[in-house]
Amino acid sequence: MNQDVKTALRRFLEDNFFMGSRGPALDDSASFLEHHVLDSTGFLELIAHLEETYGIKVGDDEMLPENLDSLDALDAFLARKRA
Repeated sequence: MNQDVKTALRRFLEDNFFMGSRGPALDDSASFLEHHVLDSTGFLELIAHLEETYGIKVGDDEMLPENLDSLDALDAFLARKRA
């Protein structure tokens, strides 16, 4: 678990999807879809951010909730991609 990555991603979500406010208090395991944090366009913006910021490529077959739908999922996905 990389808290720095989660903190940076939480800040990205707050700045881009909550208009700079803190938004809903979400646990690291909370689903972005279930809590209406991101919609399909939001996920595309998130993927672009991941690719730019972390120097990875997210393949079509990797665009799954298991990889992208919570801070925990994002952290694990980035760790696998960067390994």
